[in-house]
Amino acid sequence: MKRIGFLSFGHWQPIPGSRARTAADALLQTIDLAVAAEELGIDGAYVRVHHFAPQLASPFPLLAAIGARTKRIEIGTAVIDMRYENPLYMAEDAAAADLISGGRLQLGISRGSPEPAQRGYETFGHVPVEGMTDADLARTHAELFRAAIAGAGLARSDPAMTGVERPLAIQPQSPGLPERIWWGSGTRASAVWTAEQGMNLMSSTLLTEDTGVPFHELQAEQIRMFREAWADAGHEREPRISVSRSILPIMNDVDRQYFGRQREHSDQVGYLDGGLARFGKSYVGEPEELVAELAEDTAVREADTVLVTVPNQLGVDYNARLLGGVKAIGAELGWGAETPAARRD
Repeated sequence: MKRIGFLSFGHWQPIPGSRARTAADALLQTIDLAVAAEELGIDGAYVRVHHFAPQLASPFPLLAAIGARTKRIEIGTAVIDMRYENPLYMAEDAAAADLISGGRLQLGISRGSPEPAQRGYETFGHVPVEGMTDADLARTHAELFRAAIAGAGLARSDPAMTGVERPLAIQPQSPGLPERIWWGSGTRASAVWTAEQGMNLMSSTLLTEDTGVPFHELQAEQIRMFREAWADAGHEREPRISVSRSILPIMNDVDRQYFGRQREHSDQVGYLDGGLARFGKSYVGEPEELVAELAEDTAVREADTVLVTVPNQLGVDYNARLLGGVKAIGAELGWGAETPAARRD
C-alpha cells in the first residue's frame, strides 16, 4: 500500500480568485482541508515552512490544531528549514504536537530552500561560526534537535532545587518521535548521508543536480542509493521514503479553465543556488491519462508515500475534490482502495 498525503504551501494573497486572502484564511483552511482529507481516506496532511513570505511559517500551532481536530491522518512538515530553528524549543513544540495528535507527527526537516530574505536565519539569531556554512548550521541544529527528542540530558539540575545534580532532558518527551524524522534531500549524496544518520528520506519535486536523465529516473537512483546506504549502516527498522508530485486531474470545465493550459510533457532544467537543478514535470490531464503517466514514474514506484502539492488558494472545497480525484487515480494504480467520495464527478 502506498500512502497519499497532501502538501500545502499555505499561500495567501488578496487577489481576484483567491480563497485564502489572509494569514488567518490560510491557517484555518489548512485545518479544514486536513479534516476533509481524513474523511476522504487521504493518509497525510503536510505543510511547507517558509519565512519572510505570505505563506505558512510556524508549523507547530497549526499541526497541533490539526491533530486535535482529526483522529487518523498523519500530520507533518515538508520541510522545516533548520537554519532558523532553536533546536531545544523546537523539540518541546514537536513533542507537544505529537502527544496532542496521539503519535501521528511525521516531521520533515532540512536545510531549506532559496528564500526572499538574504541570510534570514541570521535575523532569527542563528549565525554560522567562522568556517561553517549555512548547510552545516542546519545539520548542527538537526543533530541537537534529534538528541533532545531522544531524551538526552542537555542541562544539569540545580541541587538546591532537586537535591542532587543530574542531567535533565527537555520535556515533554513523545515516545516514537525520533523514528518519525525525515530529511529533505535534494541530491544523491545527501540521501546517502540521510540514511547514515538513520532518518527517513523526503525527496521533493526538484533535485539540485542534473545528470541528463529524466527527473524521475534520477530521483529513483537517489532512492536506491538511500536504501543501499541504509542497509550498509545496519539500521534495524525499515525506513520510509516520500516523493512530492504536482497532480492535477482535469475532471470538469472548472479544472480545465484553471489548469488545462499547464500540461507539461518534460522536466525543466535551470539554475538554483549557483548550480544546475532538475525540476520534475507537473501531472496535468484527464484521470485516465494520469494513471498511465504515473505508472511510468519510477521514483513514485520506489516510494511508500506520495505528497501531492495542492493549490491552496483555490479553497477547501476545490482541493478536497482534487484530492478525491487523486485518490481515485491512486486506486487505479494499486495505491489503495477507492472510496465513494473519491470517485470522479
